[in-house]
Amino acid sequence: MIARWTGMACLVGALAYPAFSHGTEQERHLTPAQTSQIDGDIQAFLKRFDVTGAAIAVIDRGHVVYTQAYGLRSRDGQLSVRTDTPFEIGSITKQFTAAAILQLQEAGKLSIDAPLATYLPDAPHAKEVTLRQLLSHTSGLQDYLSGPEPESEIDRLASHPISYRDLTARIQNLPLAFEPGSHWSYSNTGYLLLGRVIEVVSGESYRAYLQRHILSPLGMSHTFTYADAVQPTGTALGYRHVEGRRERSPDLHPGWTGAAGFLVSTLSDLERWDRGLASGRIVSIADYDAMKNETVTTGGQKTGYGLGLFVSKVFDQPRTGHTGGTQGFTAADEYFPQQQTRIIALTNSGDKTPEAGEAITNIVFTRLHPALVAKADEPAGHEPAGVNAMARSSFGELQAGTVYRSFTAKLGGRLVEGPGKKLMAQFAGYGNVSRAIFKGAEERDHQTWYRYVLIFSPGVRMDYCVRIDGDRVAGVSFG
Repeated sequence: MIARWTGMACLVGALAYPAFSHGTEQERHLTPAQTSQIDGDIQAFLKRFDVTGAAIAVIDRGHVVYTQAYGLRSRDGQLSVRTDTPFEIGSITKQFTAAAILQLQEAGKLSIDAPLATYLPDAPHAKEVTLRQLLSHTSGLQDYLSGPEPESEIDRLASHPISYRDLTARIQNLPLAFEPGSHWSYSNTGYLLLGRVIEVVSGESYRAYLQRHILSPLGMSHTFTYADAVQPTGTALGYRHVEGRRERSPDLHPGWTGAAGFLVSTLSDLERWDRGLASGRIVSIADYDAMKNETVTTGGQKTGYGLGLFVSKVFDQPRTGHTGGTQGFTAADEYFPQQQTRIIALTNSGDKTPEAGEAITNIVFTRLHPALVAKADEPAGHEPAGVNAMARSSFGELQAGTVYRSFTAKLGGRLVEGPGKKLMAQFAGYGNVSRAIFKGAEERDHQTWYRYVLIFSPGVRMDYCVRIDGDRVAGVSFG
């Protein structure tokens, strides 16, 4: 995954459910009102954020109940997205890598609690980190994408070939960010190394291993990598915005992503993957449970991540799954266990502010379970006077990146020195805050922080915390 922080209101009516194994259940649980609301909200979202195309699937209690396609897979020739259009899925690839590692452990060929040096003695910090820590992003290894170059230079470099040795050399001499196991930090490096472990232990290339042990057994005939010499016709092209202008995204070289994020797939193949994984066909049920079990640091802090799967809540509802993003695509594959509902969204928009894939899954869930969402969005009681206004105004100033009147002089000065520009680039694209929902106060290091959920538009929301000193904001954090 390479993380990067007009004409889109076209709804394509083709429902290509024959590509799914459960097509006879189409729309079994969705009313015409729900489908109309979902489509209207998604079209509005795509238009507002200028997303070129998208495809969605809703799976209820194991049955595909709705699929739909929107917009264009290619602006050249105005080619429409179909529900069987392949999209890059970015870091959703990490689920496959994690499952492959667990398969090899079940076969007695490795142990996830062994040091990395057991399999890759020359890897960075190989004696200090375990495979489990790589799987859970608790290794402390620096991300190879966070080099000394400016982001624009990484963007250029990632379009050119690079060897495994040169990629690991980028972080070879960097210290660990923290003692392994003590904290959580998302690291593509960990999954790059896990992909190499798979090759060394199995004696196969990563691509060949996936094909023989995962893709073929599950009948995932429309999943491939953008390293493959022969690729299906009809694959979506990626787009993104640079300084407000939409452009074709540059092609990533697979050497930069590999086991961390170079798969391309379809709605139906991802549904097959999810069903196969959950049924014990890929790894044992015990190992699938381990993938969904939230990792806890050595200090007792929850991380929000298991082994290849995020473990979180949205609308106060448990959720497991993964998102993915490359320079021209975002995707989300999210499961809500209490509702037994899975929502998959694939888009050919590389913008991360907001991520279209995750926003679309939020939109769909909101229309499927409006009462749950309404309850989750009820404000907590005892909101201090004036704090809501300060939360809204301070976030607006972070988006504008010019003056910081809502902040204390100390924090405002720090923002001007540099972080302000980064935060402006990260948040400006969300648009205006339509609602700031107070969710209570909490103590951190003897200081009171006020928690909010900021709502921007259907599906687009963010956790935002502020600390107040007098009538100014003295600290902010983002969930």
